[in-house]
Amino acid sequence: MTRLLIKGGSIVSMDPAIKDLPQGDVLVENGRIAAIAPSLKADNAEIIDAANMIVLPGLINAHVHTWQSALRGVAGDWTVGKYMQAMHAGLATLFRPEDVRIANLMGALNALNSGTTTIVDWCHVNRTPEHTDAAIEGLDASGARALFLHGSPKPDPKPGEKHYSEVPMPRGEIERLRKGRFASTDGLLTLGLAILGPNYSVREVTLSDILLAREFGMIVSMHVGGGIVMQPDGFARLIADGHVGPHVNIVHGNDMNYDLVRALADKGVQFTATAEIELQMGYGHPLTGVLQTCGAPLSIGTDVEPASRGDMFSAMRTTLQHERFRKTIEIFNETGSRPLEMPVSTRQALEWATINGARMAGLDSQIGSLTPGKQADIVLMRADDLAMFPVTDPVASVVMQGGVANVDTVLVAGRIVKRNGKLLYNGLAEKKEALRQSGEHILTAFGLLPRKAA
Repeated sequence: MTRLLIKGGSIVSMDPAIKDLPQGDVLVENGRIAAIAPSLKADNAEIIDAANMIVLPGLINAHVHTWQSALRGVAGDWTVGKYMQAMHAGLATLFRPEDVRIANLMGALNALNSGTTTIVDWCHVNRTPEHTDAAIEGLDASGARALFLHGSPKPDPKPGEKHYSEVPMPRGEIERLRKGRFASTDGLLTLGLAILGPNYSVREVTLSDILLAREFGMIVSMHVGGGIVMQPDGFARLIADGHVGPHVNIVHGNDMNYDLVRALADKGVQFTATAEIELQMGYGHPLTGVLQTCGAPLSIGTDVEPASRGDMFSAMRTTLQHERFRKTIEIFNETGSRPLEMPVSTRQALEWATINGARMAGLDSQIGSLTPGKQADIVLMRADDLAMFPVTDPVASVVMQGGVANVDTVLVAGRIVKRNGKLLYNGLAEKKEALRQSGEHILTAFGLLPRKAA
């Protein structure tokens, strides 16, 4: 039996039954949390000294296009129109399988280094089975936990080809994955679908994709926002026909009206905001306030790493502070004065990046909180770092002062992947160079970098 005892930390459990412990121990046995208490003893256990540490669940990035990791920085000034044109109709078409593999590996390693133990990888660059397999291999090699969402590429159609909005998810490919690599749902990697949905596909394609996901018992996620809506009544019809539920995830949705959001939330639909990208690209206010009014959970993600920082501390703060501002101004306009109490708390922000993210991915029975019986996805943050010290409220410190530099130790299913501030991955320099070369190849082929002289 493999045993770890995380001893003497300030525990933020995110489990209402466990609550938080100013000082306590977490016992990990065979990859799962066995016990949490103010003090524990365990024979033959490896001790992790958590004194002056905050111990919390691994963070969960509920929406990220990991395949774009080699293109960081290129979209910092892009609008949504520029992004759709340059990324999907251009850059994405130039990816080789090896480009997807190294991007997914390095993107997932960056997540682990940042205290994110689970990513929801929205992969819509997989135009061949070889691209799909390479994406999965990259995730697998990283040691991260991931929900791999098999997506629909969006290239401009060639003469004689159907528009991508008329092309359903390839059944044979999904069946190959579900009965092969993803035959079991017990591993670190699980499978779902990243579909076009009512906004970006015809009804026949939407129905085909949703029914395919239901047949194979998978999460189905879709973008909502930006561009011309192909099915204005698409969601209303899906609700009426009984095709939505907790297995359905909507990303963005900024311009959806309250009644529709409420109707979807009442069916258990999960919503994900990516505030930094939504603000940059003009999608509108994140759905945070609408979902709070509905009493529905929100998960958050980093989305487009070429334009945003790929860590969940940044995502929490951006989403939280924007919603605080939006709500405060709303109250001021209604009452003539600003609220005395903060309308959104730091604990709510941490819920977005932990238990709510787990719920979105269909993994809340396994991860998202420090709860005995759950997988030991755990992060230790140095509370005595200058950026965080002194810690009065651990939750507030994690959300408002915390960052990648404070992440000391990271466990995924009880396996230590980062310790003493160092990622435990051999050959990182070599992989960084491969990522650089990959990005250079793609950007040169696209014309954003000059070709080197022969």
